[in-house]
Amino acid sequence: MNTKNLEIRVSGLSIQIVRKNIKNLHLGVYPPNGRVRVAAPLALSDDAVRLAVISRLAWIKRQRAKFEGQTRQSKREMVTGESHYFLGQRYRLRVVNHDGAARVAMRNKSTIELHVRQQTTVDQRERLLQRWYRQQLKVLIPPLLGKWQTALGVQVADWGVKKMKTKWGSCNIGSHRVWFNLELVKKPVQCLEYIVVHELTHLLEKHHSDRFVALMEQHLPTWRVWRDMPNHAPLAHENWSY
Repeated sequence: MNTKNLEIRVSGLSIQIVRKNIKNLHLGVYPPNGRVRVAAPLALSDDAVRLAVISRLAWIKRQRAKFEGQTRQSKREMVTGESHYFLGQRYRLRVVNHDGAARVAMRNKSTIELHVRQQTTVDQRERLLQRWYRQQLKVLIPPLLGKWQTALGVQVADWGVKKMKTKWGSCNIGSHRVWFNLELVKKPVQCLEYIVVHELTHLLEKHHSDRFVALMEQHLPTWRVWRDMPNHAPLAHENWSY
């Protein structure tokens, strides 16, 4: 696919434009600071793109205001008393020193315990929790894939979990491979289900066209409610880059 990038300023906002071999213009505002990105058809003029952005300025500003007002987690120190999220619920972290194998355990629906040796570093504790998160997400995804592949009449060839900076999920139409953002394990399970349906629907309709929206409406009428939910919980502390 041929692409070319451009950056323009509209009403004091920096707008990244990515030219692609697509039919429709797509505009997005991304965390953590409200970066604005436009995917535009190759044939669309710069003036037409600028007008499209101007027509959506009110919406862009509302989205940026949400990110600016959203709670940010401080850098994780992986010590007792910290807050961590799992399936939309906040848990208190408790670090338990022991001499056995490192493990994660949940207690009383309010506490996540890290059982680690006393000398473990912050990075080692964080990697342990991330591995546990990944394991939990890989248990949650298969039943949802099975349910929605049957409902939509599609089949993925493969799927995986990885950390992503600007997307909650992605779908490679050619290879029928789907990726899910590891951060979804921290959101309500309905958010994960929405992403599963969204990405599988791309196997029926590549673009976010009227047909795509109609398919989402048909199969998951509440999808708009869950579309914005992943960005409502506190944003993780990250060294964001794009």
